[in-house]
Amino acid sequence: MSRFKFAGIFYLLMTFVPVFAQQGRKVTLEDIFKKGVFNQKTVQGVNWMKDGQYYSTLVREFAPKVVKINLSTEEEEEVLVDGGKLRINFTEYSLNPDETKALLASEVESIYRRSTKAVYHVVDLGDGTALELMGGDKISYATLSPDNTKVAFVKDNDIFYTDLANNEIHQVTHDGKKNHIINGAADWVYEEEFSMAKAFEWSPDGKKIAFIRFDESEVPEFNMQRWGGLYPKDYLFKYPKAGEKNAKVGIHVYHLEERKTVQMDAGNEEDIYLPRIYWTGEAQTLAFIRLNRLQNRMDLLHADSQTGDSHVLLSEKSETYVDLDYNDNLQYLSGNQGIISTSEKDGHKHIYHYDSKGQQIRQITSGNWEVTALVGVDEANKKIYYVSTEKSPLERHLYVINLNGKGKKLLTSEEGTHSINMSPDFKYFINSHTTASSPLNITLRDHNGKQLKVLEDNRELREKLSQYDLPEKEFFSFETEAGTSLNGYIIRPADFDEQKQYPVLMYVYGGPGSQNVQDSWGGIRDFWHQSLASEGYLVACVDNRGTGGRGRDFKHVTYANLGKLETEDQIAAARYLGALPYVDANRIGIWGWSYGGYMSSLAIMMGNDVFKTAIAVAPVTTWRYYDTIYTERYLQTPQLNAAGYDNYSPITHVNKLKGNFLLIHGTGDDNVHFQNTVDLVDALIAADKQFQTFYYPNRNHGIYGGNTSWHLYSMMTDFIKEKL
Repeated sequence: MSRFKFAGIFYLLMTFVPVFAQQGRKVTLEDIFKKGVFNQKTVQGVNWMKDGQYYSTLVREFAPKVVKINLSTEEEEEVLVDGGKLRINFTEYSLNPDETKALLASEVESIYRRSTKAVYHVVDLGDGTALELMGGDKISYATLSPDNTKVAFVKDNDIFYTDLANNEIHQVTHDGKKNHIINGAADWVYEEEFSMAKAFEWSPDGKKIAFIRFDESEVPEFNMQRWGGLYPKDYLFKYPKAGEKNAKVGIHVYHLEERKTVQMDAGNEEDIYLPRIYWTGEAQTLAFIRLNRLQNRMDLLHADSQTGDSHVLLSEKSETYVDLDYNDNLQYLSGNQGIISTSEKDGHKHIYHYDSKGQQIRQITSGNWEVTALVGVDEANKKIYYVSTEKSPLERHLYVINLNGKGKKLLTSEEGTHSINMSPDFKYFINSHTTASSPLNITLRDHNGKQLKVLEDNRELREKLSQYDLPEKEFFSFETEAGTSLNGYIIRPADFDEQKQYPVLMYVYGGPGSQNVQDSWGGIRDFWHQSLASEGYLVACVDNRGTGGRGRDFKHVTYANLGKLETEDQIAAARYLGALPYVDANRIGIWGWSYGGYMSSLAIMMGNDVFKTAIAVAPVTTWRYYDTIYTERYLQTPQLNAAGYDNYSPITHVNKLKGNFLLIHGTGDDNVHFQNTVDLVDALIAADKQFQTFYYPNRNHGIYGGNTSWHLYSMMTDFIKEKL
């Protein structure tokens, strides 16, 4: 008798196996990585204009243009910016709120994941004239003041602004220095883990600039060699590994007229995070978020921009950690009507209304489901639009609810995943909808959810897909012996025969709050999995404990002991799959990238009686080598929780390796350092374990560029076909 209970949903799926044209084409690596056959189209650069009837977008013919599109007709009504006439080959743009000026970015150069620098021009949309900022030097995060008279930006770790009336440049800060002081831009770890790059904001009246200052003088440097040329070059940057010193941060307000800087009072504790600043809607009060080092207490503070005096308005504590969801999920209401925000303090992430003094007025949404996005608050009609998992943790749908918590209405009825781009006046929204078997379908809808127009249906891609043998991704759930229900999906060969036995390759990520098992279009990796299915493999994926979409307790259960429960669940999933009559239990493999590489490494070591083969791409192999913010959020510091760092490091379990193991990493990975793979290789050698490894010179965490993806997936395919 099986050790696991079969869930009804899996039996239901087993009774209906979709039949596709069996004479169709097989998915090949050439189709995916050389020809781009399965690339889907989208509607790019939809930027709502103040009149909700129009949006602007960037189009490129012989030269880039910003054009104004009528939503109802989808016709171009006006060229707002003509790069050909201006002789500016820009690739990014933004309009100011009153749509009188545009900021153009050209020669954009990436720094890390979110940070860039570029050449910027300010264009007057009235007379068509363009002003080049900073003499054409590359700068970062150029931002127009609300009164349209100035542009602030960051250069060489200092903040500047240009007065558009006379093109005079004013320097706000003077102590910026690489690897020492950063003003107005995030350091590496804030950028990566708090999803921020720009760290300054104009006040509503355009007379002040609030900014975060990072003193990273005492943060240890990481040396990442860049290969090429006669001698490799050292690239040194500040990277605080778990338990090491972070940058000292402070929040300041620069007053343009007085030319003075006032520091906001963030409390007496220095070892903190200050990841967000907001103006509250009026120019006197600045709001900011403060997190303690362990991230189990989060405070929203209000500060007087003249004096720097501050007080705590909202505070939330947790026995584990508090999610920083004040980023897009915090909104100040006009007229002193308080704050709308989200919290998972009742066990699921929901929307709350607080008054201007921080007292809770009401919890607006509730239930055993998650609010995943606060789309917007229509103050005029006292309605809130949000996306949630109420229908299923595998789906995302748009809802509207009254500010008083009543009158909830579903606005997207089609099963699957909906992503929403709503107009500022809340009259329309653009709905991007996919399912696991259907690519992007983008439609224009009114505020009641009624479809008005199809903007993109990917008809050409759908026609191409019909020519291939593509079995559907089938969802299932099962219950482990411990009583935990886990969700998964499986892809089977188009000519699947339940009388035969098949090898299985499992795909895993598994990190805190992530979700792979979702009814949405999977993209390139799914097509690689389809190519493996065409070669006679079953491909499966299971979301273990610690992943998202199922509430706080399911997500936080891995706290202080990353790797333990996640690995147990992946081993349990492999045993469950191995008990199915059409699975060859002796041929089960697993692969993953980043956190998934960490998981696949642990799985083949700790589940050596279950897994025959594993591939780990860019894996964390010891959390001691990863950054402070991410790692300590889930594990505390190494000083407080050494066992949590070491007990489930793959390096600790190398003696258990029995199967086939392929380890892949990019030497230019600024995120999960190549050092992780070097130390795991060293431990495997010491343990006298045979394995295969491959490195990609100078490639970052994504391991791409030129022929790289083709080479990588070809190598992994060959390894699987040989070893599984």
